[in-house]
Order: sequence, then C-alpha cells, then structure tokens
Amino acid sequence: MIDDIRNWSGPIASLLAIASLIYTWITARSKINEQRLGGHERKLTEHDRRVQKLESEVSHLPRKDDVHELRVSLAEVKGSVGRVEESIAGTDRTVRRIEQFLLREPSK
Repeated sequence: MIDDIRNWSGPIASLLAIASLIYTWITARSKINEQRLGGHERKLTEHDRRVQKLESEVSHLPRKDDVHELRVSLAEVKGSVGRVEESIAGTDRTVRRIEQFLLREPSK
C-alpha cells in the first residue's frame, strides 16, 4: 500500500503542479482582461458624456423644415423689398422733376 502511494505521489504531484500553473495562467489573464475592460468602460463613459453634450447642443438648432420655412419667408421679404424699391424709385423721380421745375421757374 505504501509502495502504491509512493508510485502515485509523483504523477499526482505533477498533475497538481500543472493544474496550479494553468490556474495561475488563467487568473493572470483574467486580471489583464479586467484591466483592459476597465479602460474600455472609462472610454465608453467619456464617449457617453460627449454624445449627451452634443445632443443637448444640437437640440436647439433649427430642423430641415424650419430652414425651409425661413427660406420661403426670406424670399417673400425679398419680393416685398423689391416692390418697395420700385415705389421709392418712382417717388424719387417725381421729387426730382418737382425740384427741377421749381429751379427753372422763377418765383412769383
């Protein structure tokens, strides 16, 4: 019986050493992975904050429909200004004619 234990103690010790080596290797890898995942988590948190900041900044900007409405309104204003310019030009011509008439005619 003691001879059997002696015969099996060498291979059992070797298996325990190999198992210990594998366990150490796996846990060391998991620590490295844990550190890497922690770094990724920090980056994700930073990106989340940046996205939230962008969303809050962009939320008050005009949408496509708002810009289109402004463009239409601006075209209407441009047309109105053109009509006012024509009216002012007509009034300007009339005032110049009156001024020329008054300058040519002697006062009575």
